[in-house]
Amino acid sequence: MKLSVVIPVYNERDTVSMIVDRVQAVQVDKEIIIVDDYSTDGTREVLAQVESSHANVRVFLQDKNRGKGCALRTGFEKAQGDYVIIQDADLEYDPEDYHKLL
Repeated sequence: MKLSVVIPVYNERDTVSMIVDRVQAVQVDKEIIIVDDYSTDGTREVLAQVESSHANVRVFLQDKNRGKGCALRTGFEKAQGDYVIIQDADLEYDPEDYHKLL
């Protein structure tokens, strides 16, 4: 079983690396798909570093701000896992709950 974790982000420079680390810590075969909804606060630069540091992270950049729903749809289209979980970048959801959901 492979899990796809879709993370829509918009201006989350301060938390996006932290949430990726927390998702990476969950012991399950996974891919992390991050869709940036045209951030303007430096998030895109952080995402470039995150993507180059982790083989299982893919980043997709929206060409303009289209909203969370569009970012999620983009992530779902790119997902290759057997199951998909949405993870907000603002640390609202705890990745440790994935096992309960699965």
